Amino acid sequence: MSNHPRVGVGVLIFRGAQVLVGKRLGSHGSGDFALPGGHLEFGESFEACARREVLEETGLHLGAVWFETAVNSVFSAESHYVTIFMRSEVAQASQPQVLEPDKCEDWIWAPWGSIPQPVFLPLQLLLDSSYSPFGGTQPALQSK
Repeated sequence: MSNHPRVGVGVLIFRGAQVLVGKRLGSHGSGDFALPGGHLEFGESFEACARREVLEETGLHLGAVWFETAVNSVFSAESHYVTIFMRSEVAQASQPQVLEPDKCEDWIWAPWGSIPQPVFLPLQLLLDSSYSPFGGTQPALQSK
């Protein structure tokens, strides 16, 4: 056990007004809906991590990728993550594949305001903030 936070990268992939979410399997948050993403590797940029994780998990190749915001998530006394949210958009015809079936049951496109429950803690913190993907207020760093 480390007493240092880990860094995760979650990717907000929009197809029009819908965001890509998957049902997690096999790790903390199993059964929760979450964004594609994963751990930042040593020396890796946020953008490179976002591209790598999305390709590994969904097979999608991203165009432009940019930083959106971050949240501070303490899951338990042993698990603390800083999650960096990156954003990208894909064409309407884009269809993700489940390439890591031990980690994700399925990918779905969900309207931003109607993401299925339960939601993985970092994404829930983002939803609870003033973040609006379609304009409006940008959130302050969220923490739990």
